[in-house]
Amino acid sequence: MHHDPTLRAAARAIYDACYPTDDFAPLAFDDAEKGATIHYRQAVDAAQNAKAILTSPIQPELFV
Repeated sequence: MHHDPTLRAAARAIYDACYPTDDFAPLAFDDAEKGATIHYRQAVDAAQNAKAILTSPIQPELFV
């Protein structure tokens, strides 16, 4: 993730929003990243999905 700082920042934002306290995830983002925890991988997957959606052309028929 260090090669794409924007995607990493998005993953951190998602991680922090979904796992705001130790009750939800036992590790802070940086530690979860080092250990490649399931919580970290889920946040990265969500960030990648969001990036794909945000960079794809809008299909107006989806909003009818």
